[in-house]
Amino acid sequence: MTHMTILKGQILSFTASPFETDPTQAASILRDGAVLIRDGIIAAVGPATALTSQHPQTQVTDYGSKLISAGFVDAHVHYPQTAIIASWGKRLIDWLNTYTFPEEMRFDDPDYAKAIAERYLDLTTAHGTTTMASFATIHPISVEAFFTAAQSRNQRVICGKTCMDRNAPDRLRDTARSAYDDSKALIERWHGIGRLGYALTPRFSPTSSPEQLVALGALWREHPDCLMQTHLSEQTDEIAWVKELFPQARDYLDTYESAGLLGAKALFGHAIHLEPRERDRLREVGAAVIHCPTSNTFIGSGLFDTAGLMAQGHRIGLATDTGGGSSFSMLRSMAAAYEIAQLRGTALHPAQLWWLATQGAAEALHLGDKIGNIAIGREADLVVLDLASTPAISQRNATAQTDWEAIFPTIVMGDDRAVHDVWIAGVPALPPQAGIDTPDPHQSPL
Repeated sequence: MTHMTILKGQILSFTASPFETDPTQAASILRDGAVLIRDGIIAAVGPATALTSQHPQTQVTDYGSKLISAGFVDAHVHYPQTAIIASWGKRLIDWLNTYTFPEEMRFDDPDYAKAIAERYLDLTTAHGTTTMASFATIHPISVEAFFTAAQSRNQRVICGKTCMDRNAPDRLRDTARSAYDDSKALIERWHGIGRLGYALTPRFSPTSSPEQLVALGALWREHPDCLMQTHLSEQTDEIAWVKELFPQARDYLDTYESAGLLGAKALFGHAIHLEPRERDRLREVGAAVIHCPTSNTFIGSGLFDTAGLMAQGHRIGLATDTGGGSSFSMLRSMAAAYEIAQLRGTALHPAQLWWLATQGAAEALHLGDKIGNIAIGREADLVVLDLASTPAISQRNATAQTDWEAIFPTIVMGDDRAVHDVWIAGVPALPPQAGIDTPDPHQSPL
């Protein structure tokens, strides 16, 4: 049986990349607009009066002046680090040894993995994030827990078993053989099932032997429709360590490239301190680099070159990198991306920031034809935002002269209080404990 619903409000959508054309022309904000959802898919977008008159028997949820956007897409996260977010004061390697590795050891317990997966998805939904690409731990059960939790919500997610066979505690090491076997079994069990996708996931070169990287490269050739996610050039001392571990490599990227782990469906988190050859090769193959601004500032990694990489034609997604990142909110990631760009001499336009957190991140994940924008045929993963969610934001919003001037205070100062509602696959999705008045999908038609 077909189920249809209409959402009314201000509709934000993109017709082009705001990095390739005038940002104000790349985005459309329809003030008295509506979205028609049919069986979880966006079926029409247009003026509210036209859509409601064309579908008089369809349920209507009227959000008034609130902003309806594609749900946020978080292109690089570590859901097992949920419980250790905001842990004090370490550089990358120390942070891994002090906080991350001890926490990840707990994921050999299926009940703990299930609890954290559910908690993570509750928290991110409350912040308006509808899709993410997550690292798990070395334990296959950690992937099973995340996919099971997402599947129960009909949520589009990407995940992969983290592979590490050296420079990690014994309890968090696998082998080249087991990394291949476990990942292959998980791909066969989960990849492409419903809205789930698998990513081969070597943590980063320092924790994978050349043999393990080669094994994963071979597996990727067998399953080229999967993504591959890892880390690249996050901190200068990490890069120096890679040079010691891989003395024959031309650079950090070459440790992956020589193992068959460089391609259009590769996702490289951070990518701050890139050599000219690395920038050229990433662009040539169409790999994505993922900007993790709150993480980069929180652990002192450096300033990502958004404007420079975009000008060179790179594919870029935005991410929280929780729990190295200090917030589950993509609004906070947008704000931090703006601040980092300012430190590099560029003021990113609000439309560019919003695109990075929606359509841009979706394209980085090779999901741009499915999510990331409000357009006919896309999946109805949506966030509804109150642009006057706090007194400070409200008083600034009230004096705005343009649409983007009205939205920018929520980018800079917004958090989960700005998230009024979330829809995943055309169904209201906010957890009840969020304390938000969510419309009844079975209410009488207006």
